[in-house]
Amino acid sequence: MDREGEPLTEIDPTARRAASSTLLFARAIYAFNWYNVGAVLPLVGSALGATTVDLGIVLGAFLAGAGIFQVPAGMAALRWGNRNVTLASLFLMGGFCLASAFSPNWIVLALLRFGAGAGAAFFFAPALGLVASYYPAGTRGPIIGLYNSGFSLGSGVGLFAGAFVGAELGWAWALGIGGLALLGSGAIAPFLVPHADGGSPPRDLRTLWVASRPVLRSRALWALALSFIGLWSAFYVAAQYFVQYAHDVHAGWSLTVAAGLPTIMIAVEILGGPLGGWLAERGRDMRWLLGGFGVVAAGAIMLIPFGTLPELVVLFAGLGLLDGIIWAVLYLLPTYLPETEGEGLALGLGLLNAINIFGGSGLAVAFAYVATYSNFTNAWLFAGLLALLPLPLLLIVTGHRHARADVLPTGGSSTARPGPRA
Repeated sequence: MDREGEPLTEIDPTARRAASSTLLFARAIYAFNWYNVGAVLPLVGSALGATTVDLGIVLGAFLAGAGIFQVPAGMAALRWGNRNVTLASLFLMGGFCLASAFSPNWIVLALLRFGAGAGAAFFFAPALGLVASYYPAGTRGPIIGLYNSGFSLGSGVGLFAGAFVGAELGWAWALGIGGLALLGSGAIAPFLVPHADGGSPPRDLRTLWVASRPVLRSRALWALALSFIGLWSAFYVAAQYFVQYAHDVHAGWSLTVAAGLPTIMIAVEILGGPLGGWLAERGRDMRWLLGGFGVVAAGAIMLIPFGTLPELVVLFAGLGLLDGIIWAVLYLLPTYLPETEGEGLALGLGLLNAINIFGGSGLAVAFAYVATYSNFTNAWLFAGLLALLPLPLLLIVTGHRHARADVLPTGGSSTARPGPRA
């Protein structure tokens, strides 16, 4: 092995646990900084004189930064290694998040949030590639599921803790604390996160381009990403638009009740991640897991406008479980594609995430138009249909290897071997 990406079967189990725990903790802090701004938007608007449209630009700027830099982050990881890019991203994102607390107006805040989104892009795929490199094939599903759950945990804390800190100390503190936490994790991580290969020299640009072409041209990876654009959008609108929907359609519900249902979804995602990773490593074809759970999730989205409050509690809990399962499997499958299973993983995941963020965000806007110019019932049916229609593209996702571990690593080794190609 000449660069990071291949499983480190010789790594000491204690070191592996320390490294994985550090990255999972950083992932939760990273997620905190996605949602802490949303928790204090009214305070930001009042303090900086920002309108609802201005605040929407602030939120959109972060998402734009996160989407635009997904592929550059993967290229950077391919050139300098997952570890170097991951550690740098913690300081990059942390610096922008901390600076956001000192924004004199909403325009500066939007620019700084764009920078924070870029930092987030440079963390996501390289850190996931680094985590995956610590576990042999057939055993990495649960840890990737936990990595996904770390986002759910951090986002939930970001919503509640961000709102509490903002109410007690002001919006700037809610943003500043998140940035300081990222910088702190960046200071600690170098001592706990080992190199996957002891450190490799960076690639030159020609070699980098040659190494990246199979990933960027991967028919299976593009099909996998496109098949879940609709479902990404459906889960996004369920979390972001439900409060507005409840305000318009269920006028008798309090804000706490309306916000509580998406919060249930986020909380249950924490359980769904490890479960999805575990299921995916049981020797089944991961495409059928994704397709089956995707169909159920699309159907559940369509049921939202027809549910009573008790039924919606159950429905949102189910959506949270499905969300956690689906995205754990979705991020695990590329670790078994020949073009992305090793050092190309960060670039592959970056491409997958970029397609989902940009495509899914556009479809979320279409949902808002349907809700505005028709009604919310048709909008939820539209979202479910969008989630359902692209799923047959999973049939194009071929060539991935599935590996089961006959013996789980207890002393840093494993007898896992790749299974047949699916």
